[in-house]
Amino acid sequence: MDDQSLKLSDTDVSRAFDDPHWAKKFPPVLTVEEAAELVRVPEATIYNWSSRGLLRSCSRKVGKYLRFERNRLLKLIFNEGINNVK
Repeated sequence: MDDQSLKLSDTDVSRAFDDPHWAKKFPPVLTVEEAAELVRVPEATIYNWSSRGLLRSCSRKVGKYLRFERNRLLKLIFNEGINNVK
């Protein structure tokens, strides 16, 4: 399987959350805990990636809280990969 087969389109990501259960569990704007659960990594990893600037394209600080745009996070992970982000 090559990397191209893992690429997600906007439609792929949207379709994943068509089910009300998943849409409720993972809303469009995620907390650190939700983001970690979605991509199945420890919360510490999310904080590490964020502090290294690897999640800039999908996260924002809201006051003292870090929030993630769900669809952008998934596309970053699957389309670009964390190790390839500069």
